[in-house]
Amino acid sequence: MTAGADLPASPARPTVRVGAPTERRNPLSVDLDLMSTRDVLTVINEADRRVPAAVAAVLDEIATTVDLAVAALRGGHRVHYFGAGTSGRLGVLDAAELAPTFNSPRHWFCAHLAGGPDAMWRAVEDAEDDNGGGAVEAASCVRAGDLVVGLAASGRTPYVLGALAAARANGASTVLLCANPEAEAARSVDVFIGVDTGPEVVTGSTRMKAGTAQKLVLNTFSTAVMVRLGRVYSNLMIDMVATNAKLRGRMISILVEATGCSEDISQQALTKADGDLKTALVSLVSGAEIDAARAALARSADQVRGALALLAS
Repeated sequence: MTAGADLPASPARPTVRVGAPTERRNPLSVDLDLMSTRDVLTVINEADRRVPAAVAAVLDEIATTVDLAVAALRGGHRVHYFGAGTSGRLGVLDAAELAPTFNSPRHWFCAHLAGGPDAMWRAVEDAEDDNGGGAVEAASCVRAGDLVVGLAASGRTPYVLGALAAARANGASTVLLCANPEAEAARSVDVFIGVDTGPEVVTGSTRMKAGTAQKLVLNTFSTAVMVRLGRVYSNLMIDMVATNAKLRGRMISILVEATGCSEDISQQALTKADGDLKTALVSLVSGAEIDAARAALARSADQVRGALALLAS
C-alpha cells in the first residue's frame, strides 16, 4: 500500500474571481520585468499621478462622510474603520495618528482589522473572507448613532461587507471606501466612495494605487473632521500632544505664528498655562489673563475661536 493512500483528501478551498478594476491588467506596465530600473520607476510614478485626480472626483462623497462623522462625535458616538489587508492597516494607521496629532479621545476612532492585531505584521488572508467574523465584531461594538467606514479595495471583501450590514442593522450610518466604482455594495450603504484608480502596475497589487488612494482619502477625511471639531486654529495644530522635545518646540512655534509674540513671551504664557497650548494661545491673542482664558475655553466647549469671541464681547 502506498504511504498515505488512505488519508482523506484535503477539502477544496473556495475560489473567487474578482472583476474589480484593480484586478485587470494595466497595458502600460506589460513587460515590466523586462524594463530597466529607471523605466520601472517611471511607469510606477506615472501611474501614481492618477491617484490625486481620482480622489478629487469623490470630494463630495468625502464631504458627506465628514459631516456624518462630526455629527456622530458631537453626539457622543464613535467612528469605526473596518478593513482587511492593506486597507485595514491603513485604517489602523489613520486612527492611531489622530490622538497624538489632535489630542482626540482615543475612543473616537476605532479601527478593526480582519485577523486581529497580528494582521498588522503578517498576512492573515483567509480572515478577509469571514463575513460572519465582520458581522459579529460590528454587532458587538457598533451602536446606533455611530459611523462605520468600510475599507475594501475591491468593494467586495466579505469581512467588511458583513461588518457594514451588521452596523446598519444596529442603527449606524455606513460608508464604503473602495477602488471599484462599479462595486455592487454601493447600493447597501449610506455613502459610497468609489475611487477610480484603475488597474495596478502590478496586477492585483492593491497596496499600490488603491492603497495610496485610501491613504489620501483617510487623511483628507479625518483631518477635515478634526478641523470641523475645532482642533485646528487657522492651519495650526493647537490640540497636539507634546510628547518629545521636537513637539514641545513646535508648541512655541505655533504660539509665535498665531500671535506674533516673541519666543520668550510665548514660553512664559505656556508655562503659566501649565503647558496647555490652547489656554496660552487664547490668553496671548485676547490679552486676557490665563484664568480668564481657561474659563472662556470651558464655556465655549474648548473652541479657541468661541473663547476669543466670548472675551471680545
